[in-house]
Amino acid sequence: MLLHMRYFASLRETLGMEAETIELPAHIEDLKGLREFLAARGPVWADAFAADKALRAAINQELVKASAPLQDQAEVAFFPPVTGG
Repeated sequence: MLLHMRYFASLRETLGMEAETIELPAHIEDLKGLREFLAARGPVWADAFAADKALRAAINQELVKASAPLQDQAEVAFFPPVTGG
C-alpha cells in the first residue's frame, strides 16, 4: 500500500520533513498500525509517534480515529492537537 504522508507543526520540525511517500507492508491496515510502523523507524520517530503522544490524524483531509482503515494512495496527515486561548 502506498501512502502520501504529511507532517504538520512541531511534528514537521521534529522529523525534519513535511511530506513523503511510503510503501507499507501488507499487514498494516489501519491508522494505529501505521503509527506503530512510523515509531519503529528510529529514536526520533519513536518519540514523535509514541503511543502516549497526543496526535491528531486525517485521511484524505478528514479527521479519523486510530481504528480508521487505510486505503492505497491515500493522503495521511499527522499533527499535534491545537489548543485555543
